[in-house]
Amino acid sequence: MFNKPMLTKSRLNLLLMAVPFLVLVFLFNYLPLFGWVYAFFDYKPGIPLSQTEFVGLKFFTLTFHDGGEMLNVLKNTLAMSFLGIVTTPLPLIFAILLSEVKNGKFKKFVQTTTTLPNFISWFIVFSLFFSIFSVEGLLNTILMKLHIISEPTNILGNREAVWYVQTAVSVWKGIGWGAIIYLAAIAGIDQELYDAAKVDGAGRFQMIMNVTVPGLMPTYIVLLLLGISNMLSNGFDQYFVFHNPLVAEKIEVLDYYVYRIGIATNDYAYATAIGISKTAVSITLLFTVNFISKKIRGESII
Repeated sequence: MFNKPMLTKSRLNLLLMAVPFLVLVFLFNYLPLFGWVYAFFDYKPGIPLSQTEFVGLKFFTLTFHDGGEMLNVLKNTLAMSFLGIVTTPLPLIFAILLSEVKNGKFKKFVQTTTTLPNFISWFIVFSLFFSIFSVEGLLNTILMKLHIISEPTNILGNREAVWYVQTAVSVWKGIGWGAIIYLAAIAGIDQELYDAAKVDGAGRFQMIMNVTVPGLMPTYIVLLLLGISNMLSNGFDQYFVFHNPLVAEKIEVLDYYVYRIGIATNDYAYATAIGISKTAVSITLLFTVNFISKKIRGESII
């Protein structure tokens, strides 16, 4: 009875602490939605919106009649997203292997070194990979010195391998960060389950397969479904820094295409229409996978 006012006050304090972050979310995520209005006008920079011709859904229909360019962009986007989804078990596997390491100092060293790339700028990442994998980079220099190859290979300029190269770069940069969620989930697994499995004579591998993996599956499925709902959003920074004329046709994803149309060619209305269409599809995918999750698992993700 006496703790109830204190509990209410505590909740009020927590709510007040969250208010600044809610304001920031509103300012940076919802207030800019006013810019969607430009998709319905034939907007030209420098001309007030009030003096701009209203064209309705013209630019939305144009996205479906954009010819081979839009189809190529969608193909690249979906291909990159599919490869990203295929590699989603890697952080889970890495977290399991890391949790099995008994040496505490070595475990912290590995976790730190694999998490650090997530905080490195994409420009620095590109500089690193360029210095190693370019025609005159470290890898080609070593291989030619050892007479393993006679001519340098341009890995970053190979249009046939660009999807796999960019997926590998993305995995390298994010695997340590992605493993943190699974490490937290492993810490939440009841230790008595491991003790019971040990009493039954299970080895380390059997305990991993019968205790750890099932304990991680709910977390993995939620992240997988969220990844599927986000298939049209590959990001921009990575493909911007790794973009070059040799791989331009294969590396241009939807986010980069919106940037090129909106900023490079000043076609703000069309770029905004593409962005709105992408958002609508992503929201549809999110609610679709949420419905599937509820039907199959009995639990929704939102």
